[in-house]
Amino acid sequence: MNVGIICYASVGGSGVVATELASALAARGHDVHVLSSETPFRLRDEPRLSFHKVDAPAYPLFREPQYLLSLATRIVQVSRARALDIVHAHYAVPHAAAAYLARQIMADSGRRVPGIVTTLHGTDITLVGRDPSYAETVAYCIDQADIVTAVSESLKADTYRALKVKRPIEVIPNFLDCDRHRRLPVPGLREELAPNGEPIIVHMSNFRPVKRVETVVEIFRRIRQQRPARLLLVGDGPDLGTAQMRLAENGLQDDVDVRGELLDVTPILSASDVLLLPSAQESFGLAALEAMACEVPVVASRVGGLPEVIEHGRTGFLHAPDDVQGMTASALSVLADPELRARITQEARQTVGRRFCTDVVVPLYEACYERLTPRRP
Repeated sequence: MNVGIICYASVGGSGVVATELASALAARGHDVHVLSSETPFRLRDEPRLSFHKVDAPAYPLFREPQYLLSLATRIVQVSRARALDIVHAHYAVPHAAAAYLARQIMADSGRRVPGIVTTLHGTDITLVGRDPSYAETVAYCIDQADIVTAVSESLKADTYRALKVKRPIEVIPNFLDCDRHRRLPVPGLREELAPNGEPIIVHMSNFRPVKRVETVVEIFRRIRQQRPARLLLVGDGPDLGTAQMRLAENGLQDDVDVRGELLDVTPILSASDVLLLPSAQESFGLAALEAMACEVPVVASRVGGLPEVIEHGRTGFLHAPDDVQGMTASALSVLADPELRARITQEARQTVGRRFCTDVVVPLYEACYERLTPRRP
């Protein structure tokens, strides 16, 4: 099939999953065309995979570039030039609207119209989409897709509750290339991160308020009261500076290493001992899945889709978002008990293999596409 994938280029989960899907589809013999404002963060140069830049020119009449209109036009152009069978919009705002508008343009011109799949990822519903300034339009455009998917049952329920969407929503979880996402220690990296052999606590995110990085700092502070440890912050965002300030206020500035956005997180995770994810909301929790694949115990909030990924006490640890004491105790227990750590990480890795690897999940998307594509001779 010829598949167009619309996504954000940033390091957020929706863009990462969309680019991983693009690569997996290309590897499985499909021709894939990725459309975004710039080259997505993890998009690799591969056969059968093309990138199409969306330019949104600025004009003095407009306060900001009209990305929605530019994106809709680019979808039409690529659809006509490459005979797209499917346009797959990742993240509802504004991609679902652009896909709908592009389809209307093509239908009115009498040209072949691709099927539309919209995948909901989280904050496009729980934060942006439910804003009264957008809600009605977002719900309408989601309903115009031929197939709508969400990355968790939790997000599916949130969508029906927040937006009153009428279209049936199918749940297809996020996934990983499990051949690449596995524990592969890099010689010397752990010694670089923890010169004195301390355990390494890692937090990976886009450092936005929903990730509650000040809670990460507080959990780490309490861990440090009990034992030596190092904190590794991976990613970037508006609250990274706040985290660094709080660490300095607690005299922990020498115990932290900031690594910024990384194209490949596997080496860092392979050197880590615990992942902290005390988010206020996670519609899925891709960072948790990456850690589980790399055999890193996860201590996280019991919110959103995380209980669909982690089973408390068996494949990780889940606590109420404000249970800082409980999260600290779980982290300390797994650091102190090698047998507990081995049991948790082995169960977690097996769960990822059974439910969240490419060869398990990508066929579910292919089945959606096939329902919208006439059978070929």
